[in-house]
Amino acid sequence: MIMKKVALTGIKPTGILHIGNYFGAIKPALELAKEYDARYFIADYHALNTMKDPKELSATIRQVAAGWLSSGLDPEKVIFYRQSSIPETFELTTILMAFTAKGLMNRAHAYKAAVQENTEKGDDPDGGINMGLFTYPVLMAADILLFDSDVVPVGKDQVQHVEMAQDIAQSLNYNYQGEREFSERQFSRELLRLPRAAVQENVAVVPGLDGRKMSKSYGNVIPLFAPEKELRKLIMRIVTNSQGVDEPKDPDTSQIYLLYKLFATGEEQASLAKRYRQGGMGWGEAKEALFAAANRTLAPIREKFDALMADPKKLDAILEEGAEKARPIAAATVARVRKAAGIDFS
Repeated sequence: MIMKKVALTGIKPTGILHIGNYFGAIKPALELAKEYDARYFIADYHALNTMKDPKELSATIRQVAAGWLSSGLDPEKVIFYRQSSIPETFELTTILMAFTAKGLMNRAHAYKAAVQENTEKGDDPDGGINMGLFTYPVLMAADILLFDSDVVPVGKDQVQHVEMAQDIAQSLNYNYQGEREFSERQFSRELLRLPRAAVQENVAVVPGLDGRKMSKSYGNVIPLFAPEKELRKLIMRIVTNSQGVDEPKDPDTSQIYLLYKLFATGEEQASLAKRYRQGGMGWGEAKEALFAAANRTLAPIREKFDALMADPKKLDAILEEGAEKARPIAAATVARVRKAAGIDFS
């Protein structure tokens, strides 16, 4: 039997999901389950670096979990768990710290950006920077290496974290295995598997209400689980130009049409594009077409989400069942490393 390679996706709980998240991150990540042994985790300990309100964090964890489940994540076919449910994460993090150069952490993008921001304001370069942020890449490396991950799907801005996980793993592997002859090794494979970053090049860029990329920081999002009336109201707010009803319009430069393409069938797309080009259609009609197509797709997702959020015990049980599947894998990795390090006498 040929074993599938392992793909690991980390999900940071950062608030209400929007349709940009759905098409740009969730759908591509869920596609991995067709080809890989897929594992997904909610990075709740990572979230502590910025989210200090316990009620907000608890609510956000459940919202994100319900969001992914209602969007198609099948916990019977993949492993879905909370980072904080896997105590082996922190044991491996501690061991990895002993093989991580401080200079490597100094080069981490998030830390460098925070230092630069402080410097530009004339503040202490390390002002307001906690050790969670500084050592973030080591915890992420533990997340990845614990589960023998072959592939970690990331955006271009996250490639560095996977490369750091490679560097740390190579340092540990060399220390415990590199100077021995293969026949004398205690292990028949690398102690820690080296992951690679799978950069998602063709991820959909979803336009927001103002035409810029949809982002909470721009305040131009359409929430994934917005009630039907709110969804329609938001779509009607999409910014358009001053072209009149009779004027032909270019569908390829219209954010209404670009959003419509995400929800509509090929036949529907062709039909609406023709209406754009021949004239006689106002922006209001185009927005109504978008609303109809979007609501058709989002209504069942919204219903599943509402049902999950109404039953937090069921939601928590799903995550706990995922943790029960994940922990034996993590425990096996830690056992290998403990034995190699000479701190396991069994």
